[in-house]
Amino acid sequence: MQLRFVASESAFAYFAALAGYLGDHGRPIAFYSDKHSVFRITRAEARHGQGMTQFGRALAELNIEILCANSSQAKGRVERVNRMLQDRLVKELRLAGISDTDAGNAHLPGFMERFNSQFAVAPARPANHHRPLEVSPERLREILCHREQRHVGHQLTLCYQRKRIMLQETPVTRGLVGQYVDTYAFPDGSLELRWQGMLLPYTAFDKDQRVQHAAIVENKRLGEALRYVQELQASLPPPRVKNRPEKNDDQPRGRVSRRGQSFLEKRRASAAAQPADGAGP
Repeated sequence: MQLRFVASESAFAYFAALAGYLGDHGRPIAFYSDKHSVFRITRAEARHGQGMTQFGRALAELNIEILCANSSQAKGRVERVNRMLQDRLVKELRLAGISDTDAGNAHLPGFMERFNSQFAVAPARPANHHRPLEVSPERLREILCHREQRHVGHQLTLCYQRKRIMLQETPVTRGLVGQYVDTYAFPDGSLELRWQGMLLPYTAFDKDQRVQHAAIVENKRLGEALRYVQELQASLPPPRVKNRPEKNDDQPRGRVSRRGQSFLEKRRASAAAQPADGAGP
């Protein structure tokens, strides 16, 4: 059993749980899972690359098979354990006064030991089929990450998760125009670009971030920088400016008719045209 409290059920969360399991037990022959999208491609139109998820790709590199349950009986074995954990574990955490993720993860090793000692069943064949890991920590870090390929444009640029990445011009990167480079995204948020195992230096720009006016751009890359600024300006909505008319005290107050003369002026002109009271012809 391997338990871990995480913020969401993502590939990185399963990578962390897998690293803990491999460190404790070694490599199994296969994992038995449900049909969650982390373990298998759920949509045919989403297939790309080798037709497997990031978790499936990591297991393939570790020479571990993954078997997805197709029957309700197999799914029920997992759900029964989950139901027991949601009942016993929640009550034990409440009694221990634990209400945050870090304290919960620190409490889990002792809970798993007590749980296994009480509910574990001796297997019919006691032989252990786990194999030694035989993978260096650095190699395991490269396996348990999110890896994709990105196309390099004519200006030595590529896009990755709403970031514009510009490769530094070197004798190696000059020949990568039109080629694909490998991206390695790690759980700590760091990103590495590699080509045939070689690290590539780069500079990343956030697409939502405006370019500072004081930024210094190399002359050879000025065209790319200006094009990038133009794309940002085109994507942003135009500023809203309210035009307020200037106040003029000479203008008459009141409503204005369609002919441009106020009703007050028309009333004064009509009164001036009429003869005064008592005046004869």
